[in-house]
Amino acid sequence: MADHVRWGILGAAKFARDHMGPALNAARRGRLAAIATSSEEKAAPFAALAPGLAVHLDYDALLADPDIDAVYIPLPNHMHVEWTLKALEAGKHVLVEKPMAMQAEQFDEVIAKRDATGLIAAEAYMVVHHPQWVKAKELFEAGAIGKIRRVSVAFSYDNSADGGNIRNRPETGGGAIPDIGVYAYGTVRFVTGEEPEDILSTCIERQNGVDVWSHITARFPSFHYTGVVSMRMAPFQEVVFHGDGGVMRLTAPFNAAVYGEAAVEVQDNALEVRRWRFPAANHYVHQVEAFNASVLDGAPYPCPLEFSKGTQEMIDMIWKADRG
Repeated sequence: MADHVRWGILGAAKFARDHMGPALNAARRGRLAAIATSSEEKAAPFAALAPGLAVHLDYDALLADPDIDAVYIPLPNHMHVEWTLKALEAGKHVLVEKPMAMQAEQFDEVIAKRDATGLIAAEAYMVVHHPQWVKAKELFEAGAIGKIRRVSVAFSYDNSADGGNIRNRPETGGGAIPDIGVYAYGTVRFVTGEEPEDILSTCIERQNGVDVWSHITARFPSFHYTGVVSMRMAPFQEVVFHGDGGVMRLTAPFNAAVYGEAAVEVQDNALEVRRWRFPAANHYVHQVEAFNASVLDGAPYPCPLEFSKGTQEMIDMIWKADRG
């Protein structure tokens, strides 16, 4: 391997074109080197971004490319485990879009393959690489809000007009909870270091076989959780950690710079407010740089598969509770 990671992308997804492709190319010690897609036309925007880009017309051809060190997988959810395993078997490091799997037990085969190959495999859970969330965890652990009692999360957007979107299709692993519930649940676990003990209530609305709106309450060891995620509401996102010594609020916690400016606000019991702003941070670039450091230097990856499996375990608990 050279002094940088040579990246390939499986599929010309819009998200890859708009966010992760640029991040792969902008991150230090990395370069976007190849894409696998069904046509040169779909590859064109990526080629414009990365001159000299190799274009493969099927996924297996990219995995066989000896000039590629790592692959980013933005395929539909139900294809993530299959192609992660294939990439690892082909000797490539893997960064795969969330959710990695549709059930927690599916992580086990990927973890075993990661360990057997000695390669890096991780879910693209970019938010925990953002300095906003790093600061929130630091403040929480320092006791900035005292003893935690309540966490409230809201994350919504509206894609009702896009019936063909993979998020609106059950056969591709669609639904709001697999798409954005991972953020509503995983970030709370990240900051507090706690795991849910029980799902107290579920109220889930479904359309065409996928969840489009849900209100979930859960009991964690130290606090009560309440959260709404939806693909049928006006765009909104906010996370609030409420303790006996203060309140911590995160603005634009999941789509920093797209939804708005990422910031952390802490209000103490005297109603005094401290605020930390992060207007320029790009969590996609930070994520890729962390991955590159793991590949090149052997640095521990900040968001291992074991953490991602824990979020899926909470989702599995929600599905089980909703079935009664």
